[in-house]
Amino acid sequence: MQNDSPENGVRAIWLNQPTEKPTMISKLIEQRSRLLRAKTRRKLIGTVAGPLVAGIFYVYCMKQFPALRQVLQPPFAFAVAWSLVGLYFLNRGMWSAVIPGDVGLNTGLEVCRLEIKRQRDHVRRFLLWSFGPVMLAVATFVLALAMVSTREQGILPNGLPFLILMVVWIVSWFVIRLREQRELQREIDELKDIEMENRN
Repeated sequence: MQNDSPENGVRAIWLNQPTEKPTMISKLIEQRSRLLRAKTRRKLIGTVAGPLVAGIFYVYCMKQFPALRQVLQPPFAFAVAWSLVGLYFLNRGMWSAVIPGDVGLNTGLEVCRLEIKRQRDHVRRFLLWSFGPVMLAVATFVLALAMVSTREQGILPNGLPFLILMVVWIVSWFVIRLREQRELQREIDELKDIEMENRN
């Protein structure tokens, strides 16, 4: 008898009514995808730093250490070439199309997820194609300092602050990148969960 009460009928009608996609959620997802695309573009523009740093070390060492040109030129040339090739591999497949403003919830979530995957892939490729050449250029520069210092004076008293700074920079870079990769993977997993809930 309780099921026949008018209160349960209204409740059943209320629970069984068709639901609309909330426009606020769609707008928030659209805004999030725009922010993610902007962040990806900033990272891609930042990939130019690798060849610039390698080139600056190359030019500086060629001017400061002309006697060591034969020894220093091959590793620096390799570092510059490696970083220039890295520009291609870092930017390949990373530029995304603009999402239309009237997409549905699932499409917006998919766009966000793909953009986060692009960022995660960029972080993974950055180590090989940008950070590697910069480290080769820095190592060649330290080698030049060590070779010059053995002739005139020791590298440790004056070069120790630079070496400590480089070690701290390298360690902090790895910590930041690992944290960034974990955060991006967490976001991808959250978006997958939201997509699964939305399909059900």
